[in-house]
Amino acid sequence: MTAIDCPSPSALRVAMARAVHQILEDEPVFADRFAVASLGSAEAAKLLRQPLVHNDVASRSLRAGIVARARWAEDCLLEAVAAGCIQYAIVGAGLDTWALRMAAQLPAVRIFELDQPAMLTWKTRLYERNGWELPSSLRQFGIDLRETGTVQGLTAAGMDLDSSVSLSILGLLVYLSDEAVEREISALSRLATGSTIMLDYRVDEQQLSPMEQLMMQFTAQMMAAGGEPWHASSTPQRMAGLLGAAGFEVEEDLGPAQLNARFFAGRRDGLQIAGGGFRYLSAVKRD
Repeated sequence: MTAIDCPSPSALRVAMARAVHQILEDEPVFADRFAVASLGSAEAAKLLRQPLVHNDVASRSLRAGIVARARWAEDCLLEAVAAGCIQYAIVGAGLDTWALRMAAQLPAVRIFELDQPAMLTWKTRLYERNGWELPSSLRQFGIDLRETGTVQGLTAAGMDLDSSVSLSILGLLVYLSDEAVEREISALSRLATGSTIMLDYRVDEQQLSPMEQLMMQFTAQMMAAGGEPWHASSTPQRMAGLLGAAGFEVEEDLGPAQLNARFFAGRRDGLQIAGGGFRYLSAVKRD
């Protein structure tokens, strides 16, 4: 099993950033003891031999954004669990390791991982090769959001829609059309009162500075060249309106400056998010 075999370059890119963070940063914002091995043995060995290959300015900024959003989302999740939520769904789960890290500590929480069937198959094979056993609280379900909506997939996976859920949709909406994003958010109205969602979205270029626009255009071209083009973008006002129509109230809508202040202030290594092209939003279902 090699990185080339992975059906989702973006999932591998996120996993790589999390793994590099464990190696290069002395004080990890996001601790994940499974991160390096989740790359597969060949890619993990390569990383351990040459970690500094991933330490240029652009890679550091990307890594900071990925680990900050992961820490932020899991902080939100733990608040929801403390309030009584026992269902956690990760849409576009990729190589997320929450189930490995936390299932034993929070055995009452039912975990749902939704992703492309090919990605889930690749991940299962990786776990088997690493000798990692899937926890009994985890349910994986193959889904293509371009064909099947999140709520429909969660229902098919066995989630109880009459009880609250904490829903993570990170690094995903940007790959959908604007119309598909609107449908996805509208369908969230079916979730129970008290449900929470954590998502990120690309900011409309008109709201970015010229330098941020250039950075976003460069990254978008790179993603398209890798076969995963970006499509959707939005504004804080538009996202708040869509979520409000679905019964959700925005609690946080954070840009890089806020995440840098929360997670990277005072760091000796200077790790921080350089660009402002994405925002990170949490919301709660009020009715």
